[in-house]
Formats: sequence, C-alpha cells, structure tokens
Amino acid sequence: MTEVAKPKNNRAWFLVLPVVVSVAFTAVIPLMTVVNFSVQDIFSPEDRVWVGLEWYRTISRDPEVRAAFVRTLLFSAQVLLVEIPLGVAIAVAMPKRGLGVPFALVVVALPLLIPWNVVGTIWQIFARGDIGLGGWVLRRLGVDFNYALDSTDAWLTVLVMDVWHWTPLVVLLAYAGLRSIPDAYYQAARIDGASAWSTFRYIQLPKLRGVLTIAILLRFMDSFMIYTEPFVVTGGGPGNATSFLSILLSKIAVGQFDLGPAGAFSLMYFLVIQVVCFVFFTVLTRTRR
Repeated sequence: MTEVAKPKNNRAWFLVLPVVVSVAFTAVIPLMTVVNFSVQDIFSPEDRVWVGLEWYRTISRDPEVRAAFVRTLLFSAQVLLVEIPLGVAIAVAMPKRGLGVPFALVVVALPLLIPWNVVGTIWQIFARGDIGLGGWVLRRLGVDFNYALDSTDAWLTVLVMDVWHWTPLVVLLAYAGLRSIPDAYYQAARIDGASAWSTFRYIQLPKLRGVLTIAILLRFMDSFMIYTEPFVVTGGGPGNATSFLSILLSKIAVGQFDLGPAGAFSLMYFLVIQVVCFVFFTVLTRTRR
C-alpha cells in the first residue's frame, strides 16, 4: 500500500517574515552600509573616492590599534579568569531551598538591573578619594589610590566594576545549571561518602559544562566590546591605559568623523569577535564531548 504524500503548506513562512524584515533593517542593511564606507574615502555625502582595501591596511598597521587590541584581549582574559570561577563559587554557596532562594536571587540580580552608563557613574563617584566611599576607605588604609592619574588604579577600577556588574550573570546561569541536576546524583554521592569537593568535581562541574560554555561566550563578547563603563569612568585614560578597541573606534568614527577608517575598523573588530567566539565554542564543545 503506497503512502499518499501530504501536501506541503508554506504559509508558515509568513510567521517568520517579520523576523526576517526586522533582522534586515537592524543588522544586514547597517552592515552593508559599513562595508560601503570601508572601501571609500568620504569627504561629504556627495563627494567620495573609491580606495579599495586601503583603510584595512592602514588600520591593521596602526600601532595604536594594535595596542588597544592587546589591552582589550588582556581585559577579557582577566574578566573570564575572575568572573567564571567566582560566579560558580557563589552559585554553589547559594541556598537550594526555602525562603532564602528568592531573596538570594533578587540580591544577586540587582547589579544586572542597573543601566551601563549608571554603573559607570556609580563607580566614578564610589572610587573617588574625596567624595567616594571606596576611595575614602582605601586612603584610610594608607593606599594612595587615584584612578584619574594612575594607570594601574584606572585599570583595576574598570576591572572590579565589570566584575561587580556582570558576575551575577554567571551566578544565575550556574545556579540554573545546578538546580537542573537530579537529586539522584547527590544521593549516590552521599551513599558513597563523597566529600563536597568530590561532589563538585565529579557531579556538578561536568553537568555545568554546557552552561559555562554559554557564560564564557557571553562574557567574552561583552567584555571584548566594553565601552560605556570605562568611557564614563576614565574616558579611556589616564593616557591610553583604558582605551579599549571600542573607545578607539568611537574616537575615530565620532571624534574625528573618519567614516572610511571607522568602517574598516568596525568590520575587522566584528570579524575578530566572530573568529574568537567560534574557536571558543569549538574547543569547549569538543572538550565536552
């Protein structure tokens, strides 16, 4: 008996059409505009000269861009080394049941509810030695702290600010992963007399690999594109101590209004993030398998 083929209904594609149109206007069209800018020398909206790949060669050879790339990569590496272990440790220590669970989740999530520019303003005031509580405490402890003049202090201020702002995201992801582990695993560990460290190493950590992969990718992308917080706190200074790629790109595009180099810069910036995230994802997923 031959099976009658069911007629195909393509009307479901109309449900996807709004998403396609939205992506086209918010991503594809702006991207094509940037590509167009990156191969031209723009003097005015009506006066443009085709330069091909000249701006790409200029940006790739610029020592200031290379220095900003190293600073941004170093900052992202430090963020991952601090926030991922700290977030997992806090998630493990959080209560698993009772009234303490919603209270802990709300308290942990509070920094995530604050807008980025407000976070920068909060830490700009908090770390000041004359009116800020954090700066005042450091001075009382005998620490000569001034993020406006010392490059190390500025770097540490931006790093601690990012840890305070975004570690809760890692905590929430890790906590959700921990809560998804069946109780049978913990019961087997208790029967075998496993210690807390053994339970974490052989049960919790392997089950968190998928969640941690997402956390690492999200935190790398966001830290590598960080702009608002360091711009508000230090403006990229003192000198170029906290001048990351995003701040340098904004300086070229908005400050100098060099749309050609800025277009090439932004596309190279975009490709670096895509390549590094692909490598991260490939390595982490293969390790998981």
